[in-house]
Amino acid sequence: MEIIIGVLLLISFIGLSIYCIKGYNLMIGFLIMSFIWFALPITGNFLTNDAEFIANNPFVGEPITDTIRAIFQSAPEGWGTTLVNVLWGAWFGRVLLETGVAATLVKKTVELGGDRPIITVSLLNLVVAIIFTSMTGAGPVIAIGVIVLPILLALGIPKAIALFSFMGAVGAGIFLNPVNFAQFQLFYFTAGEEITYHFSDYVLWGVIALGVMLVVTTISTAIALGKQKAGRAWAAQTGRATDNNYVPGIALITPVFPVVGVIFLDIPVIFGFILAGFFALFVCGKMKKFEEVCRLVNKMFCDGVIDTAPLVGFLLTLPMFNKAAEYAAPYFQVVIGDIIPTSPLFLCIIFAVLSVFGLFRGPLTLVGSGAATLGVIRHMFPVTLLYPLFAIGTVTMNIGSCITQSWVAWGLGYTKVEGKEFLKLSIPNGVIISFILAAITYFMFGVGI
Repeated sequence: MEIIIGVLLLISFIGLSIYCIKGYNLMIGFLIMSFIWFALPITGNFLTNDAEFIANNPFVGEPITDTIRAIFQSAPEGWGTTLVNVLWGAWFGRVLLETGVAATLVKKTVELGGDRPIITVSLLNLVVAIIFTSMTGAGPVIAIGVIVLPILLALGIPKAIALFSFMGAVGAGIFLNPVNFAQFQLFYFTAGEEITYHFSDYVLWGVIALGVMLVVTTISTAIALGKQKAGRAWAAQTGRATDNNYVPGIALITPVFPVVGVIFLDIPVIFGFILAGFFALFVCGKMKKFEEVCRLVNKMFCDGVIDTAPLVGFLLTLPMFNKAAEYAAPYFQVVIGDIIPTSPLFLCIIFAVLSVFGLFRGPLTLVGSGAATLGVIRHMFPVTLLYPLFAIGTVTMNIGSCITQSWVAWGLGYTKVEGKEFLKLSIPNGVIISFILAAITYFMFGVGI
């Protein structure tokens, strides 16, 4: 009976992968999976006659009402702190947009690069990556994209290359984004479980990952530019009117405040967002009248919530799925326990060789069916190893390289680039980055396990 239930769970896992690849709503998908991965183990627990198996699964001595409460009530309730981090981070992103800090950073970078395309691209990639160590979400990416992309196109950079370069830089910054870290951290712990992996444990690898993705993407852009003829089809006009915003030079350091504060001063990330946000508002002259400040801060918070609303819905169903995966784990162990690699080296090799499965919401990206993959192997390896490995597929292959990512899909429509043109650039680039980061991950966290 446990084998039958395990096979059915495995079929549901494959079904989730297909569901994600087709681009259906992740919130609904994980809500459905929570019910399936709750119902099948419960059924198996009642029908199995294997006393040894029963004695080693999570249902022992637990009334079914307690199981339901653990999955569908306590699990989402337990992640309020993560949602708070996400919402304050979204507010800070809106501060950078509304004060004009982000747009001014881009404009100053273009002035510094002059009419030398590859230098301008390199500088823009660096600045975009820095900006997205603090900003996240489709709204901010689009807001910066309508500034950066016309500039790149006006420099004569082909549309597909410009889009590929910009999205790669966004992904590089997200490797070191505290909000995204809090989002992905949610996958590794269930409600009530002590969180033992924090941003300070990850930050060194995050800095390295940002650097690797930034350098490889910029080199790939330079190589692609060398193979194609430049054109000048667009005028360098930004999509946001920011000339009315006065942005003094000192305000341009605002995007790095939260990350630097967490790394070097050990301050809480929310405090960093608040301090940096009001600093930007003050030096940009947005705090002259108390009533106006109240309205502006409230508006930016509302806009930030709108930016992250789909993510919040997803994060409220994900804990249910994580908890249900605990009850399903013994059945997976019966079916595939003997074929799952136990060697950290082999695991890192698999994540490198199969890195393309991070595309199209596949089994190596956490914003897809990778959440189910993690649910199966979560207790077999330490989080210090698993977090970076899944970050590779999630950030490199999905967030920065895949046409199913919301802001990449927007970019394709905005620049009128065919998906296959974008993927011809992003897939080889992502695979190279994945091999490099998987090797670094093994030597940093896998040796000695």
